[in-house]
Amino acid sequence: KRFLTSSQNIASELFTAEQKRQYDQIGRVEKIEIRYLGTPEDTTLIMNKGISTPYECARHLSEQHCKSSALALLDSNIPWDMRRPLQESCTLQLLNFTIADPYIVNKAFWRTCSFLLGAALQNLFKEEAGLLLHSFPVPNIRSGSFIHDISLEHSNWKPKKAELRAISVEMIKLANRDLKIDRLDVDHELAMEMFQSNPIKLEQLPSITNQNNGFVTIYRVGDHIDISKGPMISSTGFINKCTISAVHKLSIDDGVAPAIYRVQGVALPNGLNINHFAYGIIEERSKKLNAARLPNEPFDAELAI
Repeated sequence: KRFLTSSQNIASELFTAEQKRQYDQIGRVEKIEIRYLGTPEDTTLIMNKGISTPYECARHLSEQHCKSSALALLDSNIPWDMRRPLQESCTLQLLNFTIADPYIVNKAFWRTCSFLLGAALQNLFKEEAGLLLHSFPVPNIRSGSFIHDISLEHSNWKPKKAELRAISVEMIKLANRDLKIDRLDVDHELAMEMFQSNPIKLEQLPSITNQNNGFVTIYRVGDHIDISKGPMISSTGFINKCTISAVHKLSIDDGVAPAIYRVQGVALPNGLNINHFAYGIIEERSKKLNAARLPNEPFDAELAI
């Protein structure tokens, strides 16, 4: 039985309805000039303001551009989701994991893995476990792991290898489904409705919306939604290999539920292959407690997720 299935469905339906409402509000369509920089050659595309996305630009280039582009870069310095509508004329570069300097796309990949880890956990935990997703701090590739902090009614959860393996398998299942990842900016009231079943998110939202002119950015994969400033890679299909390696209890061991846990993992994107021995070293390193911002530290929308 999936955890909070009905709540997830309701939130996803609200996401879809708001997505449609925002699209329907677009009046007269304006044209913008997108200057694509890259292979096979630089070219100029005339696209629709507020409607066309980098992914649709990629479709004008080739099927291979659609398959390989994980993230866009606007005007050489603005990371941009592949399915996020373009708002003005700009230059466009399409990033993959084999470019000379993959830092920006790798960071988006790490953030996406944290987001998907939340989806995997919600798919696996039963309702009686009392799972609540807390947050996932800014990705730090040098830390050696991506993370997701969660709250559980179980005050002394020490997962066995088989349990960690089950979460890893769920991550790979999400990857194999090649699900698109959508982004949407919503107002405070709608966000509160979307996360009505998660008191932790309800507590976080006022701080986030106050720092973002009353809005919050929501991402969706399948029926799973969460808060993140992004950007993220365009699809789950970019994940090649993934291991959920460790769970660390963060809250004081006073025996009082719920408890806060940090779930950690490591992953490789498609196109990046290393041998079994090297991957084993990376897996081992990812087990060390990630020193990212703790859930009980002041929540700052500029720093978080």
